[in-house]
Amino acid sequence: MFQLARHIRTLSLLLLPVFCSPAMAAKYTLQNRQDSVIGEVLTVQTQMRDTLLDIARRNGLGYHDIKLLNPDLDTWLPGEDKEVKLPLKFILPKAERRGIVLNIPEMRLYFFPGKDNRGVEEVFTYPLGVGRQGWSTPYVKTRIIEKKKNPKWYPPESIRQEHEEAGDPLPKIVEPGPDNPLGDHALRLGLPEYLIHGTNKPFGIGMRVSHGCIRLYPEDIAELYDKVPLGTHVEIINQPYKIGELDGVLYLEAHPFLDEDAGHYDNNLTPVVKLIVEATGEQNFEIDWDLVRDVARNPAGVPVAIGIRKIESVIAAAEPEAEATPAPGPVVEPDAAASPVEAPPAQTGSVIDEAISSQQQKLKLRLDTSITPLKYYR
Repeated sequence: MFQLARHIRTLSLLLLPVFCSPAMAAKYTLQNRQDSVIGEVLTVQTQMRDTLLDIARRNGLGYHDIKLLNPDLDTWLPGEDKEVKLPLKFILPKAERRGIVLNIPEMRLYFFPGKDNRGVEEVFTYPLGVGRQGWSTPYVKTRIIEKKKNPKWYPPESIRQEHEEAGDPLPKIVEPGPDNPLGDHALRLGLPEYLIHGTNKPFGIGMRVSHGCIRLYPEDIAELYDKVPLGTHVEIINQPYKIGELDGVLYLEAHPFLDEDAGHYDNNLTPVVKLIVEATGEQNFEIDWDLVRDVARNPAGVPVAIGIRKIESVIAAAEPEAEATPAPGPVVEPDAAASPVEAPPAQTGSVIDEAISSQQQKLKLRLDTSITPLKYYR
């Protein structure tokens, strides 16, 4: 079936000390567009000078990502030789796979550049800083209309007034440099005053801290800037829950919904059930609904296996169609001179046995109890 070969950073890179250069985006090669689960959850050990934010940045993660999966570790002083889980496994969002897809509650950007000259399709993914409540990013389809290095910042009047009230007045124009919140690269969207840009405060990646614009780590926006041409399609979505399938196993990935969406999602499992029904359709899946409820109510930001195709579906797909009964006709006596043909050995049960064995092996491989809490695998 579908294979997703990921170009993962080596373990030695993951264990570099705090002063190492930040890592680049995770890149995945898509061999088949049918399945939608990519990557793996990895673990690293902390060193004395590490903070969780250092570890997150080195591994292409933001604050949101690393704290969801490591809630008991202190952000600033996790300690030495502590195990940190890296949520580098993702379900691709439900959106057209072209250009840039920004999933705001996930605080993550996916870039689908299309097939290269070898016919290989790739996806890059980066963590984001997004707009805080009251400065939310609109959910629209748009495009990149301008690219600018070392941009000047022209603070809108509303932001200047906010800073004035806080005793931190802003000039009408902020020149390029370390005090410019746009960083060194900016991609202007076809929306008034909305940008995808860098930042002079990288610790805010994975948080809701901006005035609606999308922030990336400086190294990530520099890489993305070089990859996206003018006119690149951009879709901004709101998907706190994602459903995906890989090798017959169904996954649910849950993130905390935005505060302003509490009226729609709080104590309401209907949006998740609807996603599962839409994803499975007529296919025959065994779903653990208690587990679905648990994952939705306790979002950890990683794909969790919630179901598997039933054995009957695998068998039905594997068994050949029964041959049609031949129409009655004249009886032909066998040619006595012809050599007898030996019948092949019986294959009774082989298709069923192989289907069950294959399905059980897939389930064993996908339910990695080291990835998420054991309670997720009842």
